[in-house]
Amino acid sequence: MRLGLVTPVVLQVPGVASEWERGAGAEDIATIAATADRLGFDHLTCAEHVAVPPGDAERGTTYWDPLATLSFLAARTSRIRLTTSVLVLGYHHPLEIAKRYGTLDRLSGGRLVLGVGVGSLRTEFDVLGAQFEDRGARADDSLRALRASFGRERVSYRGSHFRYDEMVVQPCGVQERVPIWVGGHTRRSLRRATEFGDGWMPFGLRYAAISEMLAALPPPPGFEIVLSTGRAVDPEGDPAGTTDRLRRLRDAGATLVSCVVASRSADHYCAQLTVLRELADRLGEETA
Repeated sequence: MRLGLVTPVVLQVPGVASEWERGAGAEDIATIAATADRLGFDHLTCAEHVAVPPGDAERGTTYWDPLATLSFLAARTSRIRLTTSVLVLGYHHPLEIAKRYGTLDRLSGGRLVLGVGVGSLRTEFDVLGAQFEDRGARADDSLRALRASFGRERVSYRGSHFRYDEMVVQPCGVQERVPIWVGGHTRRSLRRATEFGDGWMPFGLRYAAISEMLAALPPPPGFEIVLSTGRAVDPEGDPAGTTDRLRRLRDAGATLVSCVVASRSADHYCAQLTVLRELADRLGEETA
């Protein structure tokens, strides 16, 4: 099975993050990233929130900046992909994304995956001066503009919300068609993903609902279905439960699984990754 990681420390959701993550720092993250890279994990993630209301029990308040964080991890790894999960399209002009994340793509040797979303936290939209009411239509136009601009030095685009002619973006991304995974929990997010992207990252949905959506709107060949374990898995402490969770995600349609891993420290997290990799490999042999 192909596994990625919901990178610890950089996102701390209450009830999900392990206790040690509160006091962890950059070297802890780098050690985990290097271990995941060596073990053949597919990707690391970093989410985006600029400023959130205090005490948000659903989201939490710890969000490391994805561009700075993934740039740091690019320098400490060599193969693993670097994934924004997710970048809120409404907070950025598409040329800003093309330039800033195109630079990351170049620095990392073409390892960027743009995970994107429409956004739902109105308070944050208001604070940033971003448009909330038409965010879906703006996101669609932003995706069209990104497809026309990412990985190109000379760019032009004329759409419903964004327009520019003969602009130069240098440096630009290495990947002319950077992988785009769209996050969301609605049928519209799946349609957006199949229309503009290369993958879908649903959240907050039961396995049966994901399977039903995929049956109603079958994705094209090569399209990624990136599902999260949600709750943390414990490969050492509960190998059977961890394997069952991965099996259920696979059966729901996952082509990739982003894992949240229970741990007591950065070193224990790395040990958990070794066992998790072994369990996933055994499950893959079972499937074959």
